[in-house]
Amino acid sequence: MASVHGNLPDVSNTAMALQRGAQALGLTLYDKQLEALLAYLDLLVKWNRAYNLTAIRDPGDMVIRHLLDSLAIHTYLEPEYHRLIDVGTGGGLPGVPLAILNPQRTFSLLDSNGKKTRFLFQVKTALGLDNMAVHQARIESFQPDEPYDAVLSRAFASLADMIAGCRHLLQPAGHFLAMKGQYPEAELVAMGDGVRLLQSHKLAVPGLTEERHLLDIQLLDATSN
Repeated sequence: MASVHGNLPDVSNTAMALQRGAQALGLTLYDKQLEALLAYLDLLVKWNRAYNLTAIRDPGDMVIRHLLDSLAIHTYLEPEYHRLIDVGTGGGLPGVPLAILNPQRTFSLLDSNGKKTRFLFQVKTALGLDNMAVHQARIESFQPDEPYDAVLSRAFASLADMIAGCRHLLQPAGHFLAMKGQYPEAELVAMGDGVRLLQSHKLAVPGLTEERHLLDIQLLDATSN
């Protein structure tokens, strides 16, 4: 696994900030997981210079706004979520950090941008993430070999668009896990039929003052109606 952090100006402080942030989220990062997260961050900083993967340039801000923001939903992944797909994953958020912390689950990362998927293939290879698959395709044209237990999205689309575009990826009664900023009341009203809001979690991301929410929306099984 990649362990060179030549693109992180202060590795020890970055590691400390990540470890403390994870602890504030109630998470314990093992040495191997911390090393993998730092290696991912190092690659993100390096490739971002040429590929423009994220508008955030400072590694310290990336720790908060990318890594910790993604890890904040870890405790809300139910045990029955074995197969998950991160749609519109971009630079691999939240899919890569969650794959690092959940080797027992499989994660598919889907994006239509070739530069971003090439970066993700590099991440998968460098970090040895055997539980992560990368797919370059538009959501509406992607047909999985078998349906997923949950669809993940982070600032990807409106809830209505997410549900309409991704429901073919889910098994009956599967879940949409939508990461949002402020609580999206208007979007919830506009979701349409065939789904229900199961739970809403207000997230507290260490170092972040903006609101964050995770919405767990369940696809209603038409066969049970």
